[in-house]
This record gives sequence, C-alpha cells and structure tokens, in this order.
Amino acid sequence: MGTENLEKKTPAAGKKMMLVLLASLVTLVVLDGALTEYLIPGGRVREANPFLEPLVGKAGFMILKVVGASLCAWLLWDVYRRYPKVGTIAAWVAVLAYGAIVIWNTSLILLV
Repeated sequence: MGTENLEKKTPAAGKKMMLVLLASLVTLVVLDGALTEYLIPGGRVREANPFLEPLVGKAGFMILKVVGASLCAWLLWDVYRRYPKVGTIAAWVAVLAYGAIVIWNTSLILLV
C-alpha cells in the first residue's frame, strides 16, 4: 500500500522538478543575454557565439534569447513527456551549462 502512494507521487514531483528546471533555464539564458548586453559596450569582452555577435546591442538579440530559450524549454518538455529520464538529464545539463556561463559572465564584471 505504501509503494502505491510513492508511485503516484513520484510523477507529480518529477513534473514539478522539470518545470522548475525549465524555468531556471529560461531565466539563466535571459540573464546571460542581459549580462552580455551590459559587458559588451565596454569593449573589453566580446560575444563568443559568432552567430549572435552581430546582434548584440540590438533589440533582436534579447528577442532571440527569449524566443530561443522558450523554444528550447518547450522542446525539452516534449522530450520529457516521452522520455522522462532523458528530458530530465538534458534539462539538468543545460541548466548547469548556462549556470556556469552566467557565473563566468558575472566574474567578468569584477575583472573588467
């Protein structure tokens, strides 16, 4: 009887965790964009992504960041619905990677 309750609670807990991961991912991507917009005008740093570099400082840059992050979150949610473990692992990898990028960009504020 106790196992049945655990099995019923686990999917809801996993779903909630996935939603938190996806919200964190979108937040980190947008924060990365904001930090990039803040740091670039000083001229001592540059955008590492050659496809995004020409857009920095223009409205399209942040729009692309928000839309791209939202699209990635939607795709990860779709993967999660079909393959929960794969979706969760992919979301964790993305959140950790963008977390590292945001930490790096934040450290540049102190160094520049």
